[in-house]
Amino acid sequence: MSEYQYHEFRAVDRPLTPQQQAELRSRSSRATITATSFINEYHWGDLKGDPLDWMQRYFDAHVYSANWGTCSLLLRLPISALDKATLDPFTLPSRSGAQSGFIDAFGVTPTTDHWIVYWGFNDDSGEFERFWCYEDGPGWMDSLLPLRDELLRGDTRPLYLGWLARVCNGELGDDDIEPPMPTGLGTLTPAQSDLTEFLQIDSDWLAAAASASPALPDHETIDPDLDAWIALQTLESMQTTTRLLLEGRSQEAERTLRQRYLAWQREHSSKPKSSPLPRRTVAEIDAARAIARVRRLELERQRREAEEAKRRAERKQQMERLAASSDMAWAAIDQTLQRGSGHAYDQALQAVKDLAEAMDQAGRKAEFQTGLIKLLSVHGKRGAWMKRLAKAGIQAGEI
Repeated sequence: MSEYQYHEFRAVDRPLTPQQQAELRSRSSRATITATSFINEYHWGDLKGDPLDWMQRYFDAHVYSANWGTCSLLLRLPISALDKATLDPFTLPSRSGAQSGFIDAFGVTPTTDHWIVYWGFNDDSGEFERFWCYEDGPGWMDSLLPLRDELLRGDTRPLYLGWLARVCNGELGDDDIEPPMPTGLGTLTPAQSDLTEFLQIDSDWLAAAASASPALPDHETIDPDLDAWIALQTLESMQTTTRLLLEGRSQEAERTLRQRYLAWQREHSSKPKSSPLPRRTVAEIDAARAIARVRRLELERQRREAEEAKRRAERKQQMERLAASSDMAWAAIDQTLQRGSGHAYDQALQAVKDLAEAMDQAGRKAEFQTGLIKLLSVHGKRGAWMKRLAKAGIQAGEI
């Protein structure tokens, strides 16, 4: 099987200039290059460039997938969007010295103006079918790119999922401490759910971690601090925000406003300050994972039983309808056998089996035998048909 690598880059905050597009074209004659993207598949070669360097120079997002079981996501965010104190708890090395034999599952690289956040997965086992064909790369960018906006709005759930991927990757030991717990880990956004799939995060680990996460606040709940903060804004600050909006820099405008509001809220909020949630060790989350696994298996058992009960009920109703129209069923079998082909014999055999089940369920076995004898009086000399009946254990005079 030949190699397959998929690279997709996306520019969000600023489109590529014609000169930048020309620079990228000099690296690939086959890639699809636009003012906002670079997309290419490689089957025998490789990207003629360093994705991290391209992220620093050109792009805000990068998705990579290879058919040997490796995938990664890079997102570039303005340095002002996150602070080091927020990021550090998610990226600290293991205090126990635990190390994975694979590439890191999560990390952050600072540049002069940006943070470049990395998520990655490596399937050394070869068990994940998504990597077995040339289809894993396309589509991930559109699914995962909304994570960037979520991070810009202060949602740290994608960071926590990165830390959890490190746990699943064997990078952390039992004594390592989880980062601050985000709100709403039990109700992920579509992009965050896609990230768990992209990174193959174990569902039991996720459930165990999320069990300590507070629920998201009701969107209809009015923030009592917001009006008070807006009333304090100067004409100059509002004019600055308006200019950003009119220049097409709405994300920057929202990010700036949100950061200013959150900073003010920390100092002046009328809400009672809540105590930070206790942070668990990996071992404590692992204990909760065992409970989550038992709960999941029980729910799966209940779901299977419900589906089987539904299937049996539907089958029972189907057999009742078939028994009620047995004369039509025999006539249909007769017409099928008249075609005289192997396919027709197979269809007729299945119809006879269904009718036998339906008549048995209705307590009309003798009536089924009468119908079968009548059918064989017409078609009993069809050798191939009779062999099928014999192999199925259906004979006239037997129930």
